[in-house]
Amino acid sequence: MKLKKFLKKYSHAWVLLYGFIYMPWFLYLERHVTTHYYRIHSPLDDYIPFVEYFIIPYLLWFAFIAITALYFFFTDKQGFYKLATFLITGMTIFLIICTIFPNGLNLRPDTFARDNIFVDMVKQLYAADTPTNVLPSIHVFNSLGVSFAIAHSERLKKKPYIQYAAYILAGLIILSTVFLKQHSVTDVIAAMVMAGAVYPFVYVPANRKATSLSHQPVI
Repeated sequence: MKLKKFLKKYSHAWVLLYGFIYMPWFLYLERHVTTHYYRIHSPLDDYIPFVEYFIIPYLLWFAFIAITALYFFFTDKQGFYKLATFLITGMTIFLIICTIFPNGLNLRPDTFARDNIFVDMVKQLYAADTPTNVLPSIHVFNSLGVSFAIAHSERLKKKPYIQYAAYILAGLIILSTVFLKQHSVTDVIAAMVMAGAVYPFVYVPANRKATSLSHQPVI
């Protein structure tokens, strides 16, 4: 009975199965988009310096997305579904774009002006992550996605300090993508445009209906 109750309470876990679609597809692109791809570049990229300290917010992105998703998973089923819908829609569009329009960057520095632990961390990032499949930036899109979810949470509206901290972190993460030369300004703008296009389909209808079940906690 306890297992049945547990499965019913967290039946929305099925959404996590999307990982079995996203990861194989993304890894396939990472392995096959290596030489022949369109190079993304904006004139603004040339004016943005490399700043290794942004590796901290860049890496915090993983915890930011995971912790926010878990929070909604355990406390707000409807909020979790909205967040999942937003993220899955954007990540699927990203995969389709990179499949039909292979893309990559040539922005990473060959040498570094400083030698410190942050530069070492960036070198490890570069070694683990290819400079391909960058348009639109998932770092940017997902950061905006969790920010929208946090902004629409009735519970978190009562804790504005958490909301403001999340918005600041999201802003730093977005900046980190260009200061680490992981993304072009073009990637960032594309992610923002995609987020703006997806947003009305996920959140605006719910606001207009103003149903009492929009932010029900998990029971």
